[in-house]
Parts: sequence; structure tokens; C-alpha cells
Amino acid sequence: MIDFEEELKKFKPAMEVNDAEEVIAKTDLTDMVDILKMMTEEKKAAAKKTEEKKEVHKK
Repeated sequence: MIDFEEELKKFKPAMEVNDAEEVIAKTDLTDMVDILKMMTEEKKAAAKKTEEKKEVHKK
């Protein structure tokens, strides 16, 4: 049988929603979309540099 008094002594309240929001907002939550955006930007920047070098060599 469950001893409710004992269980109540062990009880720890869950984090409040506002506290949880604060913790989540402070955490860096980089997901796959963010990673793909960074990779795309890096690739575009590299392609732009390559294109600029080709233009310099043509002159």
C-alpha cells in the first residue's frame, strides 16, 4: 500500500512555466535548420570568394 505521507515528504514541485521559459531562453538550442543555414551561408561566401578570384585573374 502507498504511504501518502511518505510520498508527500519526497515531493518536489515541478519547475514553474516562467522559470522553465527563462532556462530554455538562456540555452543555445541550435537545431538542424540553424546548422543548414550556417553551412549554406559558408558555401555562398566561399563561392563568392572563388568567383572574385576568377575575376581578378581574368583582368
